[in-house]
Amino acid sequence: MNLYDIDKEILSCVDMETGEIIDAEKLDELNMEKSRKIRNIACWIKDLNAEVAALKEQREAFAAREKAAKNKADGLKSYLVAYLDGKSVKDTEYQISFRASKATEITDEAAIPQEFRIPQPDKIDKSGILAALKAGDAVAGCALVERQSIQIK
Repeated sequence: MNLYDIDKEILSCVDMETGEIIDAEKLDELNMEKSRKIRNIACWIKDLNAEVAALKEQREAFAAREKAAKNKADGLKSYLVAYLDGKSVKDTEYQISFRASKATEITDEAAIPQEFRIPQPDKIDKSGILAALKAGDAVAGCALVERQSIQIK
């Protein structure tokens, strides 16, 4: 039974016209069931939040290990490029060869003509708007809305 069903059952234990309790024993059971259900949901949320935090921590650890391995591989690749100086090497387990490539290097960003610039969409500063609204300023197209935020500890 979910919380909404429990609330409906609780209402059926009370006479709506007089406000008298029809079945006190059932009402007590339903209130205990409701408390248990709320406790279980709150504990489940805490467990899920702990799992989210653990997974985030693990993702960050893997990202750090990935970055370290990539940096090490890039450093070793640069070392080989400098050492081999464009000479190809081949063995049974590996083959190293070089090919020419071209890349764009920006030396002065301000000197680049407008035709080579990509316009970016405007970004709204929500935290700035929130601060202005809290200070009592009116911001067109915005309103300060109060919400309920659940805290489970």
